[in-house]
Amino acid sequence: MIQLLTPEGQRVEGGTDAADYTAYVDALSDEELRGFYRDLVLIRRVDTEATALQRQGELGIWASLLGQEAAQVGSGRALAPQDHAFPTYREHGVAWCRGVDPLNLLGMFRGVNNGGWDPAEKNFHLYTIIIGAQTLHATGYAMGIQRDGAVGTGDPDRDAAVIAYFGDGATAQGDVSEAFTFAAVMNAPVVFFCQNNQWAISEPSERQTRIPLYQRARGFGFPGVRVDGNDVLAVYAVTKHALEEARSGQGPFLVEAYTYRMGAHTTSDDPTKYRVSADVEVWKLRDPIARFKAWLAREGRADSTFFDAVEAQADELALHVRRGTLEMPDPDAPSMFDHVYVEPHPLLAAEREQFVAYHASFEGSHS
Repeated sequence: MIQLLTPEGQRVEGGTDAADYTAYVDALSDEELRGFYRDLVLIRRVDTEATALQRQGELGIWASLLGQEAAQVGSGRALAPQDHAFPTYREHGVAWCRGVDPLNLLGMFRGVNNGGWDPAEKNFHLYTIIIGAQTLHATGYAMGIQRDGAVGTGDPDRDAAVIAYFGDGATAQGDVSEAFTFAAVMNAPVVFFCQNNQWAISEPSERQTRIPLYQRARGFGFPGVRVDGNDVLAVYAVTKHALEEARSGQGPFLVEAYTYRMGAHTTSDDPTKYRVSADVEVWKLRDPIARFKAWLAREGRADSTFFDAVEAQADELALHVRRGTLEMPDPDAPSMFDHVYVEPHPLLAAEREQFVAYHASFEGSHS
C-alpha cells in the first residue's frame, strides 16, 4: 500500500513504491499544501452541518463522508480542469474541489432540486444513486473523448481523462465488471477510483472479496494500486499518476483508496448494530485531517494563525449552509419534468399533463 504520511503525521521517505510518487508531492507549493488542509476541514464542516440538519428534519437523508475526506480531496485536487468526474452519492469532497456549491448537494437531499449544478460547466456529473451504474457512464464518456482526439496528443491543456468513483460494495455489481471489460478492450482513458471504506452498508469487505480489490485490475489487463486513503498526499500523488497515464493513451487504471467509513452508511442506518465501537476508535487515531495537520505544523508549512483562520472560515461556511438550506423555496412540482431531454418529448409532455391534472384534483379537498 502506498503511504507518504504515517498516522502520526511523519513523512515516509523509504521504500521503492513510495519513492515513485514523492516527486508529485515535492512539486507542490506550501500554499497548495495549505489549500489541501483547508479543503479537508471545510468539507468536514459541511458534512457535520448536513448531518445535523438531517437529524433536525431539514433533509430527507444524508450520506456522510466522515473519514473519507483525504481520499476525496486528494483525488479531486489531482484532476485537471478538462478531466471529467462521475461520482456516486457520497463524493461531497470531490464536488467541493470541482467548485460545486454545497447547497446544491443539500438541496438534492432535501428534495428541492435534482442536483442543481451544470455538469458541463463543472466537469462533475450528477450524483448516481444506483450502485456502480456511473462506472459504465464514465467508461462510455472516456471512449467518447478518446474518439474526439483528446487523448495522447501530448498537449497538457487538451489531453483529458475520466475518473469514476465507487465504493467497495459496488465492485460486486455487474456494472463495474462490465465497465472494466469495456475500458480494457477499448483502452479507454478512465481511472476507476474505489473508496474501500470497508463496509457495504452492513457487509464487511472481507466478506465481499477473496483478494484485495486493486488486484482485480490485473485480471482485466490494466494496472491497479492500493493507496492509504487517509493520507491526502499519497492519494493525490497516486491519482495524479493514474490520470497522467490515462491522458497519455495508456488506458484504464484502478486506484483502491483504503480508508474507513467512521459514520453510518447514511443517516437511515445504525452502524452499532453490525460493527464494534473498538474498530471505530482505532480508525479515529488514523484521522486524515489530524495527521496532515501534524505534518504541516512539524514542517513549519503552517502555523496557529493559519489553522485558526481555517476554523473561522469553517464556521462561516457552516452558517452559509444552514441559512441557505432553511431558506430554500419549495420547488414547482411539475419542474421535475424539465431538463430531462434537450428537445421536447411527446411522452414526457403527456406525463407532465397527467401529473398536473392529478394534483389539481386535490384542490379544495381540504376545505
